[in-house]
Amino acid sequence: MSILETIKSPADLRTLSIEDLTTLSEELRQFLVHSVSKTGGHLASNLGAVDLTIALHRVFKTPEDKIVWDVGHQAYVHKILTGRRDQFGTLRQHGGISGFPRISESEYDNFSVGHASTSISAALGLAIGRDIKKQNNSVVAVIGDGSLSGGLALEGLNNLGSSNTRMTVILNDNEMSISKNVGALSRYLTRVITDKRYNKLKTEIWDLLGNLSNVGKGLRSIVRTVDDAIKHVIIPGKLFEDMGLRYIGPIDGHNIEEMLEVFEFVRNDTTGPVLIHTITKKGKGYRYAEQDATKYHGISKFSPNTGDVIKKSPAAPTYSTIFGETVAQLGDEFENLVAVTAAMPDGTGLNKFRDAYPDRFYDVGIAEQHAVTFAAGLALEGLKPIVAIYSTFLQRSYDQIMQDVALDKTNVVFCLDRAGLVGDDGPTHHGMFDLSYLRTVPDVVIMAPSDEKEMRDMMYTAVQYEQGPVFIRYPRGGGPGAPFDLPFSLLEIGTPQTLHRGTSLALISIGDIYSDVRVVHERLAAQGVDTTFVDARFAKPLNKEYYREILSTHTHIVTFENNTLCGGFGSAVLELAAQLNLASPPKISCIGLPDMFVDHGDVSILRRELELDIDSIYKKVTGFFGVACEEH
Repeated sequence: MSILETIKSPADLRTLSIEDLTTLSEELRQFLVHSVSKTGGHLASNLGAVDLTIALHRVFKTPEDKIVWDVGHQAYVHKILTGRRDQFGTLRQHGGISGFPRISESEYDNFSVGHASTSISAALGLAIGRDIKKQNNSVVAVIGDGSLSGGLALEGLNNLGSSNTRMTVILNDNEMSISKNVGALSRYLTRVITDKRYNKLKTEIWDLLGNLSNVGKGLRSIVRTVDDAIKHVIIPGKLFEDMGLRYIGPIDGHNIEEMLEVFEFVRNDTTGPVLIHTITKKGKGYRYAEQDATKYHGISKFSPNTGDVIKKSPAAPTYSTIFGETVAQLGDEFENLVAVTAAMPDGTGLNKFRDAYPDRFYDVGIAEQHAVTFAAGLALEGLKPIVAIYSTFLQRSYDQIMQDVALDKTNVVFCLDRAGLVGDDGPTHHGMFDLSYLRTVPDVVIMAPSDEKEMRDMMYTAVQYEQGPVFIRYPRGGGPGAPFDLPFSLLEIGTPQTLHRGTSLALISIGDIYSDVRVVHERLAAQGVDTTFVDARFAKPLNKEYYREILSTHTHIVTFENNTLCGGFGSAVLELAAQLNLASPPKISCIGLPDMFVDHGDVSILRRELELDIDSIYKKVTGFFGVACEEH
């Protein structure tokens, strides 16, 4: 029996020797590679966090002590060590365990996450709550160096430093490498800083100086000044110390024994906020992931022996790919075009533009709020910024969109990847709210393509629009396979495309759900029901005259969208119908995502469950239009 098979909870770690813990880390890496190869998931970040996670659960008495993970894409080992190893084959599968920590899943998951930079703020809330209740458990926030670029993380650090509460921040730095000299010096400094005798002596000398009247106070001032000067030169964490946190590190995040020593000291012998700086390597222990951490950050099923992704049958190019190619092409035509992203050049497809125009490309890190306001500044200087951010992440910058861009009708183009259901990453990543939250912003243009050609035309239209911000939202994956190597067309803002003109019933879809609605339209046609089929293209503005004609000449209208029905495209049509004050208004039914957080799972399964698959849509339409159908 392997050591891993004996671990049912973190308590089992506390009986193991250092040698056993080292063996366990090797077994965990093997387990991760083989398990994730079957389900897909975040691999490189989790391989890098194996030793750190072992040390954390060995020292901190979870679940009484609380660990809060940032993003959570490095918490797989945490899940395995906290009783979910037998369920790990269901990772990110429908009905299985989440790819991120979820409060509802385990008592060891203290905060549900999926977005970056939240851990310090959340952990501080847990720590202050503990203090108010006069309890004594430890609270630890684990955050990566990338997440530290988010404004929320810095806000949390600022509050933590001034709070003086007992809490630990683990800065898991997987981008910096430790040279031998610096590493040796850092380890020496860490041993000195954590040595009880050193700290006792330091306290006694400090107290003694305080008792030496004015002379002692003067010496204290000199000692502090000299100490600060030295720390600025040789201690990387002086910034954190200036913010009020005690800094320890950097330490080797793959040296379990060293981490145990530091964590024990911090848990048992410190009283205020502490930041421990660990250095880890993404992909540690699996050479393919070590060589290409980006590829194995979030990966689909692959062969553990060769590292090769298991390829599916050839599919149409993804919207992300088409977006990237189109931006690069538009960069040739429009010299004022610049591109901005928040740590997602590869995920959004902007890597092609980055390589072609490095001086016009800006990756601002995990800082969506900054990205939006930064783009506003660029636009005010006469540039045309294209901001590419996943739909779910753009939610974080709503205030900046409203106040910094839309208020003055600043010309920024926003491209929202991963709109609608995204599948295995679940509720924190489904882009199902963007039509709703963006529709509340005055004087903006919101578009959603039905196919690849329309995607390119929308981008071409957006970069030439000069009356304010434009938003284009599109799904993860590919489209229906429409040819997109055709000349660009300029779209008329707010005006839909009528694909077929029928009678009585009008089907109006927006975005990629168009493909399914087309099948429903064809089924109805086969039954003799002559429906009007409309590709809305725009969620805002809506061409009033176009919709007045459609609403006046049809008895039944059905809208379709891959967005929550609360405040979405269907709501926009209902609102417009009310404003038009029609003499004989039609019956309007809206089909879209329900008012709920949708769990993780294969998109096709989720659509069936949510009654958004073709058969369910057809059933809803015929049920709604049943009387008219009988007439045919």
